[in-house]
Amino acid sequence: MLFVDIVGSTALVDRLDPEDVRALQRAYFDTVAGVLHRWQGVVEKYVGDAVMALFGARHSDGFDAYRAVRAGLEIQAALDRRSTVGDIRLRVRVGVATGEVVVDLGDAVSGGHGVASGAVITTAARLQEYAPPGAVALCATTARATAGLIAQRQLVSVPVSGRVSPMPVWHAVGPIRPSVARHDGPLIGRRRELATISEQLTRALRERSPRWVSVVGPTGSGRSRMLHELTRTLSTMDDVSVRWCVVGCPPYPDQVLAPVAELVRNLAGIRHGDGPATVRKRLTDTLTPLFTPDRVAAAVPALQQLLAVPDGGADALTGAAICRDVLLRLAADGPLVVAVDDVDRAAPAVSRFLHALFSTATARELPLAVLTVHQPQWADTRPGPARRVAIRPLATVQSGRLLRHLLARAGQPVALVDRLLPLVGGRPGHAAAYVAAITTCADPTAGGLPDAVRRAAGAELDRFGGEHRAVLMAAGTLDGGISGAAIDRALDWAPGRSAAALRDLVAAGLLLPRRGGGYAFTAPALRQVAAERLPRALRAVFARRAAGTPRLHSVHSLARQPDSRAAAVHPGAVSAGTVSAGTVSGSPTRHAEVVRLDTALAGSAPVPRRTPVSAGTPSAAAIHDISSPLGVRRLRAVGSAGHAPPARTLPGSVSHAGTLTQLPLRSDRLPAANRAAPPVPGSAGRLTRAGVGALPGAAHGVPAVVPVRPLEGLAASA
Repeated sequence: MLFVDIVGSTALVDRLDPEDVRALQRAYFDTVAGVLHRWQGVVEKYVGDAVMALFGARHSDGFDAYRAVRAGLEIQAALDRRSTVGDIRLRVRVGVATGEVVVDLGDAVSGGHGVASGAVITTAARLQEYAPPGAVALCATTARATAGLIAQRQLVSVPVSGRVSPMPVWHAVGPIRPSVARHDGPLIGRRRELATISEQLTRALRERSPRWVSVVGPTGSGRSRMLHELTRTLSTMDDVSVRWCVVGCPPYPDQVLAPVAELVRNLAGIRHGDGPATVRKRLTDTLTPLFTPDRVAAAVPALQQLLAVPDGGADALTGAAICRDVLLRLAADGPLVVAVDDVDRAAPAVSRFLHALFSTATARELPLAVLTVHQPQWADTRPGPARRVAIRPLATVQSGRLLRHLLARAGQPVALVDRLLPLVGGRPGHAAAYVAAITTCADPTAGGLPDAVRRAAGAELDRFGGEHRAVLMAAGTLDGGISGAAIDRALDWAPGRSAAALRDLVAAGLLLPRRGGGYAFTAPALRQVAAERLPRALRAVFARRAAGTPRLHSVHSLARQPDSRAAAVHPGAVSAGTVSAGTVSGSPTRHAEVVRLDTALAGSAPVPRRTPVSAGTPSAAAIHDISSPLGVRRLRAVGSAGHAPPARTLPGSVSHAGTLTQLPLRSDRLPAANRAAPPVPGSAGRLTRAGVGALPGAAHGVPAVVPVRPLEGLAASA
């Protein structure tokens, strides 16, 4: 949540004419809205001269907090550059806070007010009060989420009304170049993948037949570590040195050709911050052995322009062409590997650069190889005889060895391996995140889902929509193994409907097929975050529907889902029906909402989503059974048309398809407006319930029900 407010707006407005105030407001709001749109923020509302915006509302990419802070910094710079009425210089304060909110995505699309509700809104507003004019203040969670990407300065904790302890505050200084990750520990596992990639690169270099090798794996799988190990092990070939040109792609680079400019810096040994004279000398020294003096004199200014402004313009493209020519000439002199880490973050201009380099090297039969490291969803077409090497999860024994090494290096008890092993899912990055979280926690046994793991898991889930996401969220509520029958039953789908989606999710690396049948999540964090995307009541409904399906016994016991505060339904995954109750047996009852997962959403009503804004909030450490009762007030209804209602009405059950199941009600989890809504006169005797997962246009029988009285104002979606 980003909150920006003008400093001294009251005094400013008092001394201006209304026409000047309007012109000033337009310039201010246009500037702020333009920056927010560039960084994919959603304006939540305008409050006077203040603007509130959400990041990560519609979907999360794992860098929501980073985009929010970058937007705050850019708003400050843009207002400083923009001329206003009478040369008035607008000064603003910005606060960025990260936490959980309930988001009405329909209003987020239409621009309505009241989009989000949650404590993080107040936190963001309070933070900006402690930011000096021209500064961006951050909460602790936002500071952790942007560490290593944003230069920060911690301030003294400040008191906040309503909080017992003072709130720590950081100030964002500016974006920084991500530091190179340390890979000083032993490589555990991965010997087969390492041998496969080394063999492909060696053949390309020895046979002078360029190859494009892709190292593919999800976040935390150890892709970057594999790249580091390759540069160390494949340093020579046939007593000839292999030259590696390695560059990483930071999230949301300022300029589209920034990775190509970084290649030039690495080739010439130029450091960030070097002056123009030093840059010119090092470029000249690098190009002199490769080009004629006339070509060197023309190439140096073009490369300097690329380093200064790698924006994809004509000058920058000229510099990129010269960089490509330099790489080809170096390959003509000896084996060369061009490696790009996190290429899925790069702009299309970088892909075109690599394609042109590879095609020219292939035509000239040069000893050159292109190695790209990326996530499975990157869909760029790799030319020629491309090889794809998938990074699989570590085996249980290997994960245990890695955890013991990390715990010992962090000075933590090695006995914690038994607790952490079921949580890491064979991903080295998750293992490192859990150990790092334990080292910063007073009680090592009370660590929740680490922020980094939650952000990465949310980004993986948000790549999918429609049926795929419905399957993932329903699978997250199942206790034990996952089967197609259990998914279909939970979603109230026709038998076999989930089979295609399950196969796609296996191919995407989110699910694993089990030897005895069924599936399991590749990482427990994916299961936890998927379940948390659903409202609590719906989690229990899914679990009870699937209870009649025989359970699958998986090889590894998976962690149960935490009964945390986060319960989110994403756009593209649900549209909603409701169960409302007014008076049962003469006693007023609270609302219960049942969400209908619907995969064909054309024309469906917008739905709110309980979602982590920016980077998310760590969940509770305790692991609870999601099928346990969450409330005391329940309803009884008949699950199919024509089924006679019971003679005696007892609170505590809802029937679905002829089977009596428990529907937990948690009135304190409903929006306050719904809890306080008055009854609708004259509407007694009807209880409506939407089927879960039905296609639009399908007939839904209204069950015969006991007399109830629905309440007015119940949300159209949950």
